[in-house]
Amino acid sequence: MTAVASPIASNSAPVQHGSFVLERHFAATPAQVFAAWATLEAKRQWFFCSDWPAAQHELDFRIGGRERNRTGPVGGPVHEYDALYHDIVPDQRIILSYSMAIGGSRISVSLLTVDLQAAGSGCQMTLTEQLAVLDDRYPIAERKHGTNEGLNNLAAYLQHA
Repeated sequence: MTAVASPIASNSAPVQHGSFVLERHFAATPAQVFAAWATLEAKRQWFFCSDWPAAQHELDFRIGGRERNRTGPVGGPVHEYDALYHDIVPDQRIILSYSMAIGGSRISVSLLTVDLQAAGSGCQMTLTEQLAVLDDRYPIAERKHGTNEGLNNLAAYLQHA
């Protein structure tokens, strides 16, 4: 069998395996939170964990659909997010896998589950990420921090939506 060359390289650092769970309560319905994940216009307003300009952001939100995002600091390395949606239950659950690359080098591969439950007049969201980190310069704690920033952006978006 011949190996297929990938446009994104992985390094040879030992793989770090880990997971984290983040829980948030939003003053929005599960349908509103789900829509923030499911529509490109909404996701563009909250998804990023920094103020970097998006060079590309595409979303095909369906089972088997992909999401691609390229961003990064001005003059800095390009950060690439490439996701595949595996399971979607409207207003309840989203399961996707994704890889992250920085400057053309793959740094991680993750499985992400987003569970949404009605909680009073709001929504309880549980986000579970299981990941394999391929570059020890980007530890799991940093990913958790970045995901928390993204969820802070989601909360702010939902307050103004």
